[in-house]
Amino acid sequence: MNEQMHYYYGTGRRKSAVARVRVYMEPGPILVNGKPMEEVFPWNSWQRLVTQPFEVTGTRPQFRVVAKVVGGGVVSQAGAMRHGISRALSVADPNLRRPLKRAGFLTRDAREKESKKYGLKRARKAQQYTKR
Repeated sequence: MNEQMHYYYGTGRRKSAVARVRVYMEPGPILVNGKPMEEVFPWNSWQRLVTQPFEVTGTRPQFRVVAKVVGGGVVSQAGAMRHGISRALSVADPNLRRPLKRAGFLTRDAREKESKKYGLKRARKAQQYTKR
């Protein structure tokens, strides 16, 4: 495949995962870190999460996706991919922005892990209180 073709770029983030996504204007597979999406995200729910922007806009067969994903867990990486693909699609075709925005795919999920507090086991878990 010719990597010199024109592509649209989108950065997706979710928790501590970051996805750098390139969307090419040609039919083809979704590659994640050089592997097929089905290999990186073997569960159907994860694959659906990644392909949701295409389902909402009805554009799946038109695009080829190449993504580099780092950090986070598998679900976070899938969410970051969805965010990055959505951003790239909205740049590629401004008409797709409205359905993507309505579906909430262009909004970054700002929820992060709460930091641990001193004197506690985790962010909020404390020693069990004993009255006697």
